[in-house]
Amino acid sequence: MPRMPQVLEPSQTARPHADSGEVVLGVDTHKDLHVAAVISPLGGLLGSRGFPTTSAGYRQLLCWARGFGTLGRAGVEGTGSYGAGLARYLRAERVRVIEINQPDRASRRRRGKTDTLDAEAAARAVLSGRATTTPKAGDGPVEMLGLYKLAKASATKSRTQAINQLKAVLIRADPPLRESLSGLSNRVLIRRCAQLTDNAPSNPPHRDIATAASYTLALLAHRILALSSEIDDLTHQITTVLHTHAPQLLDVHGVGPDTAAALLITAGDNPDRLHTEASFAAVCGVSPVEASSGKTHRRRLNRG
Repeated sequence: MPRMPQVLEPSQTARPHADSGEVVLGVDTHKDLHVAAVISPLGGLLGSRGFPTTSAGYRQLLCWARGFGTLGRAGVEGTGSYGAGLARYLRAERVRVIEINQPDRASRRRRGKTDTLDAEAAARAVLSGRATTTPKAGDGPVEMLGLYKLAKASATKSRTQAINQLKAVLIRADPPLRESLSGLSNRVLIRRCAQLTDNAPSNPPHRDIATAASYTLALLAHRILALSSEIDDLTHQITTVLHTHAPQLLDVHGVGPDTAAALLITAGDNPDRLHTEASFAAVCGVSPVEASSGKTHRRRLNRG
């Protein structure tokens, strides 16, 4: 039986060599390891290698890529998640970072799927001009707002869930307890429920349903009060950042801290990447795009 030729992956340990021409870097990002590939101006693969997602790993990746030639552009996948740290580091080193949304599906069907191939595809997308999007910088006050908004959203969701659970327990409680807490506003109801176990022992026996219901209502009420305090603190932090960096937004009628933060988070720390109102509409997913075929002439929203 004839011996089949062995199919080799692109070299994982290709040696860098000095080159006066510009090279393009592509990176397939993951939680613990980034896989990088460098291609020449003519599209030839010069080398590929994996690097740990640490500060030392970022330095090694950049030094390795610059060993092939002048590095001016880098295509990075997941600049808003696994690749955020690497993107910030490359920008600080004066390398233009271009966001890679997804690999070309037709190419993936033909060549298969590996981290090395994805990194190479990212570099080729930059070289061909198919990928041109500048990612959000993520290194300024807007990134701070994003972190505060993330924590506030989860706290608000948890508080709503706890309020719904408290009311569900109250509906199933015995009539004396339920009647004593009926007709109260949410604020008063939560405070009254938090006081239900003030005079009870620290480790009650819970021998009946009424005692267990009171204990559960008090526990949920304390949780709601703690989450409310957390939400108020996060709102204060968001407002402080807005007053410091974008006070003009809060002067607009109808724009509060949450709305102003959402607008800034959408634009990012580098709003200069949005050259026109049409660019902002495209970021928000409300720009029109042609969807005509044959005798049908129409447009749809560009969700991409």
